[in-house]
Amino acid sequence: MSLDGPHSLTPDERDAVEELLFRMADDEYVAAERYIEWQIFAPTLESDLALSNIAQDEFGHARLWYDLLQDMGYSEQECIWERDPATWTHSTLVEQPFEEGDWADAILRSYLYDTAENLRMEALVDSSYPPIADRVAKVLAEERYHREHAQSWLERLTGGEHHEKVQAAVDRLFPYALTLFAAGPNEDAIVELGLRTENLDDLREEWLEIVVPFLESLDLTVPEPDEVALPEETGRDASHTDAWFDLYEDFTHTYNELELEEPIRLRGEG
Repeated sequence: MSLDGPHSLTPDERDAVEELLFRMADDEYVAAERYIEWQIFAPTLESDLALSNIAQDEFGHARLWYDLLQDMGYSEQECIWERDPATWTHSTLVEQPFEEGDWADAILRSYLYDTAENLRMEALVDSSYPPIADRVAKVLAEERYHREHAQSWLERLTGGEHHEKVQAAVDRLFPYALTLFAAGPNEDAIVELGLRTENLDDLREEWLEIVVPFLESLDLTVPEPDEVALPEETGRDASHTDAWFDLYEDFTHTYNELELEEPIRLRGEG
């Protein structure tokens, strides 16, 4: 099955495409908003630059998916700046505030998220919706670098005095990481239409087969996945923690203060 483009979709197909795009775009945008909180606070200049570049990449990926939603008739204001924060569908992993000064939190979060994102992109390479499939290669190339950066730092942190901090981050973030694979209302249609070639349960198992052995190789204890209760707020059903609403207010503050008629976009973005 191949879906031609936004103007040929049936209502049910459109719902499935929109859910997939919002889910991906929101994840990337909110992850980037959290990463930029580390600017000038990372432990080294190289780390500061690396995480800033990763945040820029994630904003760019979000732009790729929000642009496709704009092709479907949404405005940028409706996608981001004037959207009800209670309708966003990002995983609650990416909205969590960082423990103050806890670099282990940022690095572990990046590893958990980017490993999942790499798998998600691989499942979109043969998407039945060409506008999605055409953009996957760019995201995949950059996500691999993000994951390698996080792996390198995890090996460094767990090899010394910061091992306990990494373990605390695992304990705190692992349940939220599982929300990356929580289903939305159109999940069955997303798979049946071939928008994504793997279902979320299979992606979750592939993710576990990668992250659990790696973390355990660093002498970290990983919670038994089947015994971990998902947080009450998964994000995928638009349920969120209080931290999200504070973050949304922060990053829309300047837009609202300037009372722009429409967002200003730089040429060459995305």
